[in-house]
Amino acid sequence: MKAVVIVGAARSGTNMLRDVLTQLPGFATWPCDEINYIWRYGNRSHPTDELKPEHAKPVVRSYIRSQFDKIARRTKASTVVEKTCANSLRVGFVDAVLPEAKYIFIYRDGRDVVASALKRWRAPFEPRYILSKARFVPVTDLPYYASRYIGNRVYRLVSREKRLAFWGPQFEGIEQALKTRTLPEVAAIQWTRSVEKALDAFAAIDSRRVHCVRYEDFVSDPGSEMRRLGLFLGQEIALDATQSLIEGVSPRSVGKWKQDLDDRTLRLVLPHLEGTLERIGYN
Repeated sequence: MKAVVIVGAARSGTNMLRDVLTQLPGFATWPCDEINYIWRYGNRSHPTDELKPEHAKPVVRSYIRSQFDKIARRTKASTVVEKTCANSLRVGFVDAVLPEAKYIFIYRDGRDVVASALKRWRAPFEPRYILSKARFVPVTDLPYYASRYIGNRVYRLVSREKRLAFWGPQFEGIEQALKTRTLPEVAAIQWTRSVEKALDAFAAIDSRRVHCVRYEDFVSDPGSEMRRLGLFLGQEIALDATQSLIEGVSPRSVGKWKQDLDDRTLRLVLPHLEGTLERIGYN
């Protein structure tokens, strides 16, 4: 079984990329959005998603790897694709669990990410989404996550901002940020921390195991980007096959921040975004 781990900040195109890749023959993934519950096995009480390599104790490593093997057997796949946005904060931990994995790092303009993330922070109750993930929660952890989920939804009902108590990758300092910063600022810090932590971690990993994808490039020319991905994965993708894989890919979300973020919000978030935007090549 081969493992391909998609890493990216929340709302950066990770779902799109996973859905495209898992159409390839021999590729499969979990029948739900993310498996943070599995990645947090043995570390559920850690206050954030920023797990370190030393958190990958033998029992933790064994359990997570067994879940990858289980999906491979169930789907008869040779390659398991995994995407959990919180992994952007703990690439070193992931690599301690799956030292043979290949990584695809997808990144996107942080202004578009903030605009999209704000909608998710205020999202309504989605029972089908939660139920699709619940069956992959380790049995011993079910009561813990059930209580957290209920508390999160109750918070949204009583919050003056009509937001969730928590959403997306939980970075160190997020609780304090939620108390002292506006929600757009928290979303901006969340993106910045996810991108910066991932980039720093990838610098310590063999570059032959890491492939970077710029979201805007992928949606504007998905055929070329898929062929590059095919070379990285050792998967030859025929031109006619590429066309069917990318049918649902569209650039319509690029630049939506210009309509979704007003001047006041931009003034709040840009100080948090600018350094990272420059680091990854955005003006």
